[in-house]
Amino acid sequence: MHESCTVYNTLDYLSKKWAMVIMFEMRRSGDWIRFSELHMRMASITPKVLTERLKELEQEDLIEHRVDSSEVPIKSEYRLTQAGFELTDIILDVKMWALKWKIDNKPCEKLNCCKCRL
Repeated sequence: MHESCTVYNTLDYLSKKWAMVIMFEMRRSGDWIRFSELHMRMASITPKVLTERLKELEQEDLIEHRVDSSEVPIKSEYRLTQAGFELTDIILDVKMWALKWKIDNKPCEKLNCCKCRL
């Protein structure tokens, strides 16, 4: 990491595989989302990697986590913080910029793409 470069460090962190996809799925959910539901929406991510990314996003204060141990099984839920929500707004602005300037003319070929539904 380049300790003195905020832009480089931020882009390096956000380019981690699945980080932005997780955040967009949380944004789509609208509020708290259970781990199992999040994993179901992102079938190609392993539970281990999802757990790692969630911990990293929580450490960066982009998401928050709550656990309800009064239920069986224990209910573990996540949602975007204000910072996470604002970050997804910025990424949506980048999407609009890319569409305007025809950075990627190809339509998405996925049938169920969280990135295209925002």
